[in-house]
Amino acid sequence: MAGDEHYHPKDAVKAAFHAAGVVGTSGFFVAAVHNALQRENVGALSVFTRSGGIIAVFAIGGGAYNFTKIASANLRQKNDPWNSALGGFVAGSVIGMTRRRMPVVLGLGAFVSATMGAFEFTGARLRGWADRPEEDEFERKIAMRANRRRPIEETIAEIGEGRGIRPEGYEERRRERLKAKYGVDINPVKATVE
Repeated sequence: MAGDEHYHPKDAVKAAFHAAGVVGTSGFFVAAVHNALQRENVGALSVFTRSGGIIAVFAIGGGAYNFTKIASANLRQKNDPWNSALGGFVAGSVIGMTRRRMPVVLGLGAFVSATMGAFEFTGARLRGWADRPEEDEFERKIAMRANRRRPIEETIAEIGEGRGIRPEGYEERRRERLKAKYGVDINPVKATVE
């Protein structure tokens, strides 16, 4: 990653509590959906009593991921995909602990580690590679439009006239088509007084 030579340490504990709150809140919504889909009427508080483990796993996993990622970056003085991979291993292991089997703990840890490391390596975005800071966004969009712009003649030849597409001479051609097909002569009404 660019800028690794000037790494600035971050507060791992603060980031872990913040992530635990955010991911724990999403865990609460997952638990609420799980509670709502129960066959029997379980009551509103069963979100915490019956499905509280879901909330805890989400909160602990999110906090552990962020803490490990930032603590690893602080120790290594680098911000690279290995930090996310280490955090992913710890978070996946937390998820695997719910099954109480060591192969599951290690397997989920390795799976989440590989997923998060690859996600960070490819730019940590769902849209694609990281942005190019040296390129102006407005200029990039103008270039994209010019690159994909098609001549109006090609568009008209492909989809035809009408439906709001009115190229040069459209009204005359329309009058001729109506005259040939229905025998009606259309004289346009002018809005100006002459």
